[in-house]
Amino acid sequence: MSEVESLSYPRRRFIRGLMHRMSNLAFHALADVDIIGRENLPRKGPLLVVANHFSYMDPALLVGFMPWRLEFVGGFQMPNAPRIVTFIPRMWGYMPLFRGTGARGALRAAEQVLSQGGVLGIMPEGGSWSQELRPARPGTAFLAVRTSAPILPLGIDGLPELFRAVRRGRRARVTVRVGEPFGPLTAEGHGPEHRKQVDALGDVIMQRIAELLPPERRGWYSDDPQVRAAARASYSYPWAASTETWAATQR
Repeated sequence: MSEVESLSYPRRRFIRGLMHRMSNLAFHALADVDIIGRENLPRKGPLLVVANHFSYMDPALLVGFMPWRLEFVGGFQMPNAPRIVTFIPRMWGYMPLFRGTGARGALRAAEQVLSQGGVLGIMPEGGSWSQELRPARPGTAFLAVRTSAPILPLGIDGLPELFRAVRRGRRARVTVRVGEPFGPLTAEGHGPEHRKQVDALGDVIMQRIAELLPPERRGWYSDDPQVRAAARASYSYPWAASTETWAATQR
């Protein structure tokens, strides 16, 4: 196994405790952060925490305000984040994957975290290139099926406005809505039929997230045809697939 695949949970307790406090203080200094639905937060794992991904700051917000020291699956490259902040995820420690690939190492490491009763954070859309909800990449539903872990949906709203608000001399308003845990999810069969079912479960996960967002942010999952049409330009996944395939993730 590679280093990322052989981790134990929990880990990096000191640095993560410090970064939790720093993130919490920073967001409190810059924004009014409202957590709605705290009663839905499980006390412990195993748990798969899923959220929309409208800003590169989403993981930092969760680090500061969620009660667990989350493990994260995230992109090895961070094209939408300023270079000055790209060291922060690496300080926290996360399971990097190359977008558009089967990402077997990161997925197997994520399975290990959940098998140890850990809490894993993942953004099913696979990137923060838009502020409307987009279809899920297959990894989240694949993990949910493989591990039978309960799933906790979150809706994060207002974070992309944070620095614009600060430049105008006002505090941003950021809301995190916590939905009810659901699952486990199951899929039958093998090959294309299994993939079809997993894709459908990805839509189930995104629907749960959509319910926690304002109607104008629900994109592909909106009930309004005009909202879906306006968001259509952002649906295309901007990272090309590599030679790894979906079948390779199931070996």
